[in-house]
Amino acid sequence: MGRLFGTDGVRGVANSELTPELAFNLGKAGAYVLSKDAERPVFLIGKDTRISGDMLEDALSAGILAMGGNVIKVGVLPTPAIAYLVRHYKADAGIVISASHNPFEYNGIKFFNGDGFKLDDDLEDEIEDIILRNIDVNSHITGNKLGRCLEADDDALWLYADFLERTIDVRLDGMKLAIDCANGASYKVAEKVFTDLGADVTVIGNVPNGTNINDRCGSTHPEQLQKLVKDMGADIGLAFDGDADRLIAVDEKGNVIDGDRVIYICTKMLKECGELKENKVTVTVMSNLGFHKACKELGVDIDVTQVGDRYVLEQMLKSGCIIGGEQSGHIIFLNRTTTGDGILSALQLLKAVKVMGKKPSELAEMMPIYPQVLKNAAIRNENKKKYMNHPEIASEIKRMEELMAGDGRVLIRPSGTEPLVRVMLEGTDIEQITKLAQNLAALITKHMG
Repeated sequence: MGRLFGTDGVRGVANSELTPELAFNLGKAGAYVLSKDAERPVFLIGKDTRISGDMLEDALSAGILAMGGNVIKVGVLPTPAIAYLVRHYKADAGIVISASHNPFEYNGIKFFNGDGFKLDDDLEDEIEDIILRNIDVNSHITGNKLGRCLEADDDALWLYADFLERTIDVRLDGMKLAIDCANGASYKVAEKVFTDLGADVTVIGNVPNGTNINDRCGSTHPEQLQKLVKDMGADIGLAFDGDADRLIAVDEKGNVIDGDRVIYICTKMLKECGELKENKVTVTVMSNLGFHKACKELGVDIDVTQVGDRYVLEQMLKSGCIIGGEQSGHIIFLNRTTTGDGILSALQLLKAVKVMGKKPSELAEMMPIYPQVLKNAAIRNENKKKYMNHPEIASEIKRMEELMAGDGRVLIRPSGTEPLVRVMLEGTDIEQITKLAQNLAALITKHMG
């Protein structure tokens, strides 16, 4: 068995790669690692709408109970809801059963600590080590030391909805919204929040059946939402992924507003309101060159991290920055919560539309989007980190950068799972960067493949 934890928990095909046995062991090991100082630790568990969620929830709970931990099951709720509620219930940890934007046959398990933050690498490594080395951590727990399943004292969905509604100080009366919940974890709470705030809401992707999560809907497939926005004359469309930690918006003309543009719009709003701490925003290396140029014109500094929301959060905590995220729509408002939250991000975007007095399309067009071209170079695994040391490759990259003269860039990233190097070019001339990307990918394959 290889490494269990990826960049966002443990994932795999349910009942094949992510089995009940593995979930049980994750429950045991997680309870052991995360509750060493608690006599009777409490774990909060939420899930999305996948058919495999019940199976994994019961197996995971059994592992925690076997360790003497108590479990509070709060049912179907977005991932960021668990990050918030773990603090409300004063639980020792929170666990989400979800594979985010992946198809229904996949599932995942991710942990939050008692402060609502995702686990750092050291804690994940400790949990993983116990499982991979088959260490018995509960051989002496019997009798009244075993844990129990507890009932939540309050309605978790209502608590989370109330929290979200308190994150903005404007009403949404008069706004006509189209929402796509991806047949996922937000299918109840999203409509409630926007309706409570006064918006006229039309919802799609809110009839989950266990197998239709993310199926041609949600943030990764906004086509239905784009059509709906135009057909109904909505002011804006909002699409979430399966566990509702991402947001992709659609303007009143039916055009997609990606994560980069949402982050830019909200950064501009925060700056104009005098709330942009450290005068800084944090994004990954994949953010569009147009984002960098627009932020420079705005007078805002940018911190850049490797791909992954955990790295964005890590840098934000170091710098004091309060807004950051990814092009994919995973956006963190650290002055409001501890992790990416699609509904919260949507509320901030809607506030920007209100306070800045412009249509979504007008706000989006303030940030230009440079065309991007992505090509894969097939290489041997052992060469994934050696390509920049090859003189011909390094020389070609330098030549390309000089050719684009500040109006383009070259980004090369090794794949984390395949024997590939991903070559991404941005620039003003799509034909030029396509040809350059193809030639560079071929050159890397020639020398490193």
